[in-house]
Amino acid sequence: MKKIAIIGSTGSIGTQTLSIVDENDDLSVVAISCKSSLDTFEKQIRKYRPSLVAVGDEKAAADLKARLSDIDAPEIMFGMEGLLAVATHPDADIVVTAVVGMIGIRPTIAAIEAKKDIALANKETLVCAGHIIIPLAKKMGVKILPVDSEHSAIFQSLQGNDGNKIAKIILTCSGGPFRGKSYDELEHVTVADALKHPNWAMGKKITIDSATMVNKGLEVMEAKWLFNVSPQKIQVTVHPQSVLHSAVEYEDGAIIGQMGTPDMRLPILYALYYPKRMPLSGERLDLFGIGHMDFEKPDMETFFGLQLAFDAMDAGGNMPTVYNAANERAVAMFLEEKISFLRIPEIISECMTEVEFIPDPTLDDILATEQETYSFIDSLN
Repeated sequence: MKKIAIIGSTGSIGTQTLSIVDENDDLSVVAISCKSSLDTFEKQIRKYRPSLVAVGDEKAAADLKARLSDIDAPEIMFGMEGLLAVATHPDADIVVTAVVGMIGIRPTIAAIEAKKDIALANKETLVCAGHIIIPLAKKMGVKILPVDSEHSAIFQSLQGNDGNKIAKIILTCSGGPFRGKSYDELEHVTVADALKHPNWAMGKKITIDSATMVNKGLEVMEAKWLFNVSPQKIQVTVHPQSVLHSAVEYEDGAIIGQMGTPDMRLPILYALYYPKRMPLSGERLDLFGIGHMDFEKPDMETFFGLQLAFDAMDAGGNMPTVYNAANERAVAMFLEEKISFLRIPEIISECMTEVEFIPDPTLDDILATEQETYSFIDSLN
């Protein structure tokens, strides 16, 4: 029996992880967390009966306790202390980090220090703290198993090729809902427009990130740390069919990739059972039905948020944190209809210019950089 803890169980990745638990009798849930979606969270607790749960704040914890008064309720914690407790639950074999944002960094570090394998869906962990996370995981003998479809595809394409040099990583993306649009055509984009992803069903934040292509910038940063390659060896390729999820080119010119339907359950399942492959319900890829696959260069002038990611990586230090934090706040403002779609990358650029550069940031520096970035954005209003 493999026991799992999920940080962010009510989001897209969290709920799909639980759907995998439903199909596999040898998985059990020992701890889960959510911020505020208590209706969904209550149902999950009643169904999976974890021994520990965590919510966003003390008020939510009291509300949840009242809701569960008719059953033998789990231990209920809240705030960062609760997230850390979920991440280090003594019975957990693997921790699924499915929370969105930099709030996932400290629990991930705690889980690694507790020698838990990590099914990583929280890309901010490596974007901002890869220089801390990767050496720590190696020291503790912990596996970092990617859950993003693209990074899982790369990880799968590397299996059986230990010792062979990577010439290039081909990191694919759909191009989002605005592929082929000009800068002027994006001027009046609405929130509803940006949330219409052509292929994937994801949470709001990551869907907006896909529309700006900032998500691909974050994934390039993540790939750098996961696979120990320089950004110059990562080629972003627009692939609108979302069939080839990513690939690896080796020094002999051979390209090995992973294809499949756009179903996030596949990389989640692979991470939970690695290196074993398990049956998965759902549609199978029909190559005859697809007919053809297209590949295009990304438009990094129109979608300059992607170029800013490469600039942040070239700068190093805390610049990836500035990039990420600025995007988090800007996307939240866009979803609240406080700024325009095109203002998102503009805010990222302004923050990267104005926030103080730190060449070798500690965890405290990373968290301070986040707050400084937020403060600068607040000063713009």
